Parts: sequence; C-alpha cells; structure tokens
Amino acid sequence: MMMTPLLRKIALIAHIVTSVGSLGAVAGFLALSVAGLASEDTQTITSVYVAMDVIARSVILTLVLASLMTVLIQSLGTPWGLFRHYWVLAKLLLTTPTVIVLVLQMDGIAYIATTAAETALSSADFLGLRRSLVVHAAGGLAVLLVATVLSVYKPRGLTRYGWRRSQSSERERT
Repeated sequence: MMMTPLLRKIALIAHIVTSVGSLGAVAGFLALSVAGLASEDTQTITSVYVAMDVIARSVILTLVLASLMTVLIQSLGTPWGLFRHYWVLAKLLLTTPTVIVLVLQMDGIAYIATTAAETALSSADFLGLRRSLVVHAAGGLAVLLVATVLSVYKPRGLTRYGWRRSQSSERERT
C-alpha cells in the first residue's frame, strides 16, 4: 500500500526530526561520558552520570525507537521498500543492532547513575563501565553518521529481491 504524497512527506519529516534529534542526543551523551571519564571532581562525576541516565532513557531511546519506526513506515509505504535497495537495507542492518546494543546498555547506565547519586564516585570507580559508555556512544554516533550519509547519497543498487520486483513490474506494464 503506497502512502499519499502528503502522508509520505509527514513520515519523512518525522524520520528526519527523530534521526537528527538522536544524532544530537548521542553526541551530547558522548560529551558527557568523556567528561565523566576525564573528571577528577566527584560532584561533576555524579552530575554527569545522573544526566546521562536521563538523556539515555528520555531522549536517546525514545528518538532511536521512533526513528526506526518511521523507517519501517516509510519503507513499507513508499517505492523504496525495505528490501529493494541496498542503501535502505544497509541502514536497517546498521540501525537494528545499534538499537539492541542501546537497550542492553540501559541497565549499566542506570546502575552507574544510581550509584553515583547515592555515593560519591571517585575517578577510579567503575572505570571499565565508564570506558564502555564512551566507546558505545562513539560507536552509536558513527553508525548514525553513516546512516545519515546513506540517506543523503542513496547509493544505487537494487537487491536481488528489488531487481526481481522491478522486472515483474515492467512485465506487468507491457
């Protein structure tokens, strides 16, 4: 079922807003995670990790899930399809594991935020987890940037499924 042009534009706007928003939120999360890792001040460390938990739960998770949902809506309601073009498939294959990793990281983020709020963390506490947050935030940002580039450049190329669909559409028209 194809969407009307107006509905297609609304879905595109929703996708752009959620994608750009998640890109900015992850960049902010990365900045906070670096500040938390580099700081020696216990008050700064506490503030950073509490803020990261709020941003991760309220902003990043919400926007990333909304972005994934808008991708699915657009792919099913536009000629791009979900499996027809390599660039769409690549975005899906990049985004889906990223969402899974984000969901898996939420417990660690909540744990360090709760601990930081209850006790004074030193710069040596939870060093492995704090480094992991930096690495995962940087990886998430990289994935979002690659997905953005794919969305803008839309490299040519149909998947086998897309090629078969285009061939059968051409035969139906003749």
